[in-house]
Amino acid sequence: MQKDYSKYSRNDSAYFSQHTKPIIGLLGGIGAGKSTVAKEFEKLGCGRIDADAIGHELLKDPKVKEELKNRWGEKIFTPNGEVDRAALADIVFRSAEDIAALNKIMHPRIRQRMEQQIEAFLAKPNIPAIVIDAALLTETDWQELCNILIFVSAKDDLRYNRVKQSRGWDYDTWKARENLQNPLDIKASKAEYIIDNNLNESSLREQVRTIFRRIIHKAGHT
Repeated sequence: MQKDYSKYSRNDSAYFSQHTKPIIGLLGGIGAGKSTVAKEFEKLGCGRIDADAIGHELLKDPKVKEELKNRWGEKIFTPNGEVDRAALADIVFRSAEDIAALNKIMHPRIRQRMEQQIEAFLAKPNIPAIVIDAALLTETDWQELCNILIFVSAKDDLRYNRVKQSRGWDYDTWKARENLQNPLDIKASKAEYIIDNNLNESSLREQVRTIFRRIIHKAGHT
C-alpha cells in the first residue's frame, strides 16, 4: 500500500524516522544546474526522481490528453495526436489563469508518480538516498516529500547562457519563466546545504561528494 505523504511535514518524526533514507530536494534558479547535481548524486548510488521527465511522460496519458483538449482544444496537439509541448507552453505561459489550470491537471499526478518512485527506492536496500529534481519544489507541496534541501547557486549570466544553449530560450523567456517561481533568496533560505555551480564540473562533483558523505553520516548509514 502506498504511503500517504500529505499528512506529514518535513520535520514529522513519524515519517522521517531514523529508518527513513535521506530524501534530498534540489532548489535553485532556472539554469543553475539542478539536473546536473541530481545526476552526480545518482552516480553515487542515489535514486533520482526527475519531475520534468514525469511530466513529459504524463502528457502521453489518455486522461491527461483529454483534460488538456477540453481546456485548450486541438491546437496544442501534433497531427499524430501527441501533445505539442512548445505549443502548450506558448499558450499557457501567457496567462496566470492558464498556468493555474495546467498545474491543476498536472501537479497532483506528478506528485503521485513521485511518491510511487520514492516508495520503490525506499524498498531497495542498495539505494542509500533519494534525490528529487523538480523546478517547482517550493512552489508546490512537493517540498513535503523531502527531509533535506540543497540550493544550487549560479550567477545570472551563467544561468541564462546555459538555458540559451540547452533550450534555445531568449532572455525575456528565461526571465518570464523565472518570475513564476519563488525568489532565489527565499529558496536559499530553506536549504541546509548550498552548492556553488559557478566554477567547473570537477568542483561541482567534489561538492556533491562532500555533501553526500555528510548526509549519509548524519543518517547513520556509514
